[in-house]
Amino acid sequence: MTDNLNDFFSDNAQWVDDTSAGSSFDAALPPQPPKSRRDMRKRREQQRRRRYVTIIAAAVVVILVVVGGFFGVRMVKHLRQMNANGSQIQIEDYTGSGDKDTTFTVETGQGAAEIARNLVKADIVKSESAFTSAVAAAGATLYPGSYALKTHMKAADVVKILSDQSKAGGFAEVKAGERVSDVIANAAKMSGKDVSEFQAVIDGGGAGILPDEAGGKFEGWLEPGSYSVQDKSAKDILKEMVTARVSKLDTLGVPDGSERERIMNIASIAESEACNPDDYGKVARVILNRIDQDMPLGMDSTVAYGFNTTGSKLTDEQLEDGSNPYNTRVNKGLPPTPISNPGDSAIPSRDESSGRQMAVLRHHQPQDRRDEVRGNRRRILEDSRRIQKQQRECQLTVSRINTTRASRCLSPRPRQWSGRTASYRRIAYASAGRTVSKSQATAAPAH
Repeated sequence: MTDNLNDFFSDNAQWVDDTSAGSSFDAALPPQPPKSRRDMRKRREQQRRRRYVTIIAAAVVVILVVVGGFFGVRMVKHLRQMNANGSQIQIEDYTGSGDKDTTFTVETGQGAAEIARNLVKADIVKSESAFTSAVAAAGATLYPGSYALKTHMKAADVVKILSDQSKAGGFAEVKAGERVSDVIANAAKMSGKDVSEFQAVIDGGGAGILPDEAGGKFEGWLEPGSYSVQDKSAKDILKEMVTARVSKLDTLGVPDGSERERIMNIASIAESEACNPDDYGKVARVILNRIDQDMPLGMDSTVAYGFNTTGSKLTDEQLEDGSNPYNTRVNKGLPPTPISNPGDSAIPSRDESSGRQMAVLRHHQPQDRRDEVRGNRRRILEDSRRIQKQQRECQLTVSRINTTRASRCLSPRPRQWSGRTASYRRIAYASAGRTVSKSQATAAPAH
């Protein structure tokens, strides 16, 4: 049968010579089934070989990716190391501990870049980038002052010295809350002068240095900050501190004259009493309230200042000693002078009016505050009377409404009886203490 069919197709089939047409026609035909078991085995062998090739190709791709990733990571690390080495090579720095001794001064307000330029000029560090990189790496704060250094030092070692305030010389620092005695002792130490030179200026009344409202007393009039004391006289050093204080008070808008001295006095007590800047205003208000009530201030800090000691060292006899003019436990009013040099945060600025600050000190004298308190009490009393009057009028209005309802409904309106019968309404009237007839209850409108 198979031979006859083959003969039939071979005799009647027409073949086309166009190769492209024939190939497209063959491609459109479905795959031919195997003619024999040999063809089937051959086809299975081809499929198995094709599967093996696919697996091998996939395995090769995976191996290539893994190997490429491994060498790629190594290459990236190598490039980073080369870049790091290159940057280190670009930053020139000395490696030794230094050669010749030298003195280097950092002025107030100078930044790391400016200090680095001066260090390179003095041949202390080799490059500006070495110093600035060392400052950034250490996160250091550079303090003004004169430092003992050496030429050809490593930048990191220089940073350690310049960031250590204890090694700074030639600059005196005034800290907030310090007394004049502490300030001149530190200034004498940093300038190399004797304390007696500063004390002579203090005892001389500060002519040509202090403003008139200071009354010849330096306490409270030294502005906190760092000051260069090299090659300067004691008078010039103190004058610079006082000038900085007056300038700061003008900037803050603090009034001139006796009011400025009064504000400095209260601010100095607040600075000495309060541990938290947020409490400065609270301490100031306590002082003002006690002054208004003609009470002693009762501040141990003022008593300690009068005895030139600290509050923790005061004795009971000292606390009760009224001969000390600064003893505010016994004597009323403010002490004769400020008791410290308050910081800027304890002094009110022109625009501050919060409870934390003492803006009230700027425009309230004790008499003005008493008048204000009386005025507030008067306004509170008037408001209270007005509210009481409104409440009485409201009660009268409610009473009139209830009276009108009673005239219409023969009883107050304790409940809603809408839709109830006359018997129900009669029971309600009886419960309200009213005796009515059935006809009255029937004629009464439903609530």
